[in-house]
Amino acid sequence: MNTFWLKTAGLAGVVVVVIVLIGVFLPSESEPKAKPKTFYDVVGEDRQRFLAEPKPEDLAEQKPKLAEQQALEEKKADEPAKTVEQTLKPTEPVKLYFAELSEIDKIEAERFLNVAVPGRSIGRLPMTGFKLMVDNCRQIIRRWPDSWYAYRAKQMLVDMPRRFHSRYKVTQEELDLSRFAKPRPGTKPFIIEEPD
Repeated sequence: MNTFWLKTAGLAGVVVVVIVLIGVFLPSESEPKAKPKTFYDVVGEDRQRFLAEPKPEDLAEQKPKLAEQQALEEKKADEPAKTVEQTLKPTEPVKLYFAELSEIDKIEAERFLNVAVPGRSIGRLPMTGFKLMVDNCRQIIRRWPDSWYAYRAKQMLVDMPRRFHSRYKVTQEELDLSRFAKPRPGTKPFIIEEPD
């Protein structure tokens, strides 16, 4: 009987086992890779970002803040110029102006927004589109153009990948967020805190 082939197969098995053991027990020299985001992580981020309601600005707090801000600006004028790293600040709350809705309109707008946000998450999956999100955002913008819900709907349209803008014929008017930065008749100031 020829034992040459048995010895060769045994030796090959031992070599494979040694290689596997070396790979398992030796520490990896590369940095640990960041865990990729799952679909559920993306959905959670979308909910946190687009469904967090704004806080009404307290007018009593506004006057002391303005005086404080003016004092800081005067102090900054006397200081020497700073580098880019020194001037970067964490994101600060933004003041925007929205019209308040009646309770029934608020419920309806929330219903549309609660469909649009998951539609945005689903639209990011391969081989899907943003039609569900775009249709619901357009309903919100058409029915409540000065509301917080319209602001969030426009934000979702802006954040949508540009290649889909032409597919769904998104207009510049639907992407314009500048109207919320200025007070308009029937609007009140609100504080928006953008999550990181």
